[in-house]
Amino acid sequence: MNYTTDFKSIRAEVSAEEWQTRVDLATCYRLVDKYGMTDLIYNHITARIPGSKDHLLINLYGMLYKEITASSLVKIDVEGEIIWKPETDYGINKSGYVIHGAIHKARPDVACVLHTHTRAGIAVSAMKCGLLPLSQTAIRFVGHIGYHDYEGPAVELDERERIVSDLGPHDALVMRNHGLLTCGATIQQAFNTKYQLELSCRSQVDAMAARTELVMLGENVLAHTAHLYQPGTRRPYGVLEWPAMLRLLEAEDRHSGYPPYWH
Repeated sequence: MNYTTDFKSIRAEVSAEEWQTRVDLATCYRLVDKYGMTDLIYNHITARIPGSKDHLLINLYGMLYKEITASSLVKIDVEGEIIWKPETDYGINKSGYVIHGAIHKARPDVACVLHTHTRAGIAVSAMKCGLLPLSQTAIRFVGHIGYHDYEGPAVELDERERIVSDLGPHDALVMRNHGLLTCGATIQQAFNTKYQLELSCRSQVDAMAARTELVMLGENVLAHTAHLYQPGTRRPYGVLEWPAMLRLLEAEDRHSGYPPYWH
């Protein structure tokens, strides 16, 4: 079996728009790894290629997130048909296009979708109360998050419409007994939302484990704060943070032993 991960750069073979999307998506994979949101080789982050007809980029099923590079990403359509991939026996995970393809198809405003199975995210997904507004970070999601009941591994196409319906107009979804999903108008924004949702879940699990009375804020404060923390209220998320994240990765890539994300 050919499971090589030493892929040649395809920068000269794709449009400038596709290459930039590939670099940004590879960056996102590396950041998810950096902040402890991976699950071995599982889960997916997808991005829409600008100017294409519903063409998406997704990871090869079998690679670690810290191995992902711009040239290793697979080009698929929203139905999961592979348009291009590197010369390797690695393929893609069906769940990647069942979940992600449905959202990209139904939400033209969405450029990127992230799905994770993290310890804290799974824990909150199993709580009947769902995500509680226990912190400023979590309050961002008050009135702006959906919930999808577990139906088994996401491989059945008829589940697509229910995932889309439960997500609604939001950029965050708790998949009950499963994990977390975020999306956004840009890769940068989708990552920021994922980071904030994960931090909210970790804080909730820690606070509830302390076995002490928790402070619950009033509805007026919650609504006002949630409004102020929406991406379009004051500034879009990801714009200011992204250059700093790139500097962080570039410094670490020099000593990681893995190919740089921009390759």
